[in-house]
Amino acid sequence: MSAFKPVAIPDWAWRSETVQTALRNRDASGILRVAQQYGGASQHRIANLVGIQQGRVSEILKGSRHVTALDVFERIADGLGMPDHARVALGLAPSRDASLGDAPASSGEVVRVFRDQAAASTDIRELARTADAADVLAVRALGVIALKDSLLRGSLTGTGREIAVRVLLADPDSAATAARAAEIGEAPETFASGIRLAIARLRELADRVDLQVYLYDTMPIWRLIRLDETIYVSTFAEQWEGHESPTYKMPNIAGGALYRGFRRAFEDLCQRGERVV
Repeated sequence: MSAFKPVAIPDWAWRSETVQTALRNRDASGILRVAQQYGGASQHRIANLVGIQQGRVSEILKGSRHVTALDVFERIADGLGMPDHARVALGLAPSRDASLGDAPASSGEVVRVFRDQAAASTDIRELARTADAADVLAVRALGVIALKDSLLRGSLTGTGREIAVRVLLADPDSAATAARAAEIGEAPETFASGIRLAIARLRELADRVDLQVYLYDTMPIWRLIRLDETIYVSTFAEQWEGHESPTYKMPNIAGGALYRGFRRAFEDLCQRGERVV
């Protein structure tokens, strides 16, 4: 058998709870063990498939070396033939969009994947400095725009330009907000007070920008930042807060369904939400 022949790992293995946990936690050791356990691959074969020296593969499997670089996870995903649902769980873009035939995802809507908000912060701030309009969908948005040292506040207020900003926050009195607080193990009162603090801080911002703030009463799922014709989207999940989630960058391209879908969902929440600023 050639060391370069793709390893055959059944789809059900990628969907197993143990492997899904390894993917979400970016546990490279656990991911490589999938190739051993379900594909019968040796360390030598894994090394050839993923483009990592065998000695380093051994160290990763033993847990003495940890992988953090996104490009290395890309090589692992490609080398092991990881299906798209597993790539997404790992925080990577799908390898291809079935609706586009053999077109790679990099030529589709998701043009970049960041491991979390911190990794995307420089990219977001640079775009915010020239944006004429911004939308934010969050829960509390304290780290996105509400506080003085938050991700967007300095970029949006320090340009001297006219900019229109809309912010959607979770309704602090809604059952959905209480459910989200319980989901992450935070007291409902503390969780709701954070939202009220954000509203107060955003009222201060309204003196400097064209600002609208709305409250929504559904379970927080998506975290969205739109700057002109580019959307950054992440998710609130049981495993992480929005700023800890992988962040996907999507420009408005011709025929782009994801951008339009998220944009429409935002508009719908604004129309149904309660305006408080």
